[in-house]
Amino acid sequence: MRGGGRRRRPAARPGAAARRRTSADSRDEVERRKAEHLRLATSREVGSRRGPGWSDIQLLHQALPVADLPAIDLSAEFLGHRLGAPLAIAAMTGGHEGAGDVNARLARAAERFGLAMGLGSQRAALRNPRLARTYAVAREAAPHAFLIANVGAAQLTAQDSGPPLTPSQLASAVAMVGANALAIHLNFLEETVQPEGDRLVTGLRRALAAAVASLAVPAIAKETGAGISHTAAVELRGLGFRALDVGGAGGTSFAAIETARAEARGDLRRAELGRVYQDWGIPTAVSIVAAGAAGLPIIATGGVRTGLDAAKAIALGATLVAVGRPLLAAALRGEAAVEAWITQFLEELRVAIFLSGGRRAADLRSAPRVVLGETRRWIEDLGCEAGLAPAPRPAGGL
Repeated sequence: MRGGGRRRRPAARPGAAARRRTSADSRDEVERRKAEHLRLATSREVGSRRGPGWSDIQLLHQALPVADLPAIDLSAEFLGHRLGAPLAIAAMTGGHEGAGDVNARLARAAERFGLAMGLGSQRAALRNPRLARTYAVAREAAPHAFLIANVGAAQLTAQDSGPPLTPSQLASAVAMVGANALAIHLNFLEETVQPEGDRLVTGLRRALAAAVASLAVPAIAKETGAGISHTAAVELRGLGFRALDVGGAGGTSFAAIETARAEARGDLRRAELGRVYQDWGIPTAVSIVAAGAAGLPIIATGGVRTGLDAAKAIALGATLVAVGRPLLAAALRGEAAVEAWITQFLEELRVAIFLSGGRRAADLRSAPRVVLGETRRWIEDLGCEAGLAPAPRPAGGL
């Protein structure tokens, strides 16, 4: 060796240890964030200040009912499956300590009542397999229920937080819960406000189409509080989605949740964004009509709090309604609280069908109704007024 000096050992690759720490930190961050979402959703006022529109929808009272109240049929068809009622337990949680118990309680209720149930975003478990059980308990508790797996659209493209999800990871999300469908959630309002949000969308449509094509189960496009417009609904249908969860404005505001998280971190810029955009979005009632024109089954999520709300949503064109925050709060109190809440909700829905002259939940689609106020103005200004006409009554329906 020249100069008789010792040969230096090659230097370690710069940043290798840092990359490992960053990956672990990222997994922990997702888990912490999910726990914070659960806590804030049940302990803070995080609702949208914009109403979902139900007060503008009036079903016409029929003084002469046509069926015995106890005989009203609440069953519904969704993506080839028969459900006990047109109600889904909305995707809420998973991926952190305590989520497994909540999902198990909700799943047992879904099994008992024949409901559909969505799981929270499964990215945490795809990154950290030890968290898979917080989701998998749903299938163990509900062997026959219609379960909906869940991943984010933002995670289908490359982000600063990591590479895009692969087709094998999407298949793993479905297999994790034995899902009957996969929801791909469109939460870009939340990502915008979230301090660590994923905000890159280059190649999104191509990625969505590829993801949907790779699946062995139907794909559902799911908004999370800002609604789906007619234009977006038609585009999503063209990308291969089989159903739409409109996730309209009027219920829980994830912008408000992320505002609280940003404030706690001292991120004043994101907190101010969240305050400005807390009420951004298309009200749920409007989105049902606008997105329904695309011809896909509609799940109405966003501000559904009573069975009468559900009846109005179905009258506007929804196939199912989904409820999140009230059932989450009930699940934290225990299984008896969940069952009591669902029982009351379904009785309210049954009465709405009875008093509007129907025999079954599907009859609400053709029930006479009046649409008033801001909801009507929204629908007319968007050119969607054709969707206000009731569907024809089925032959022999009454």
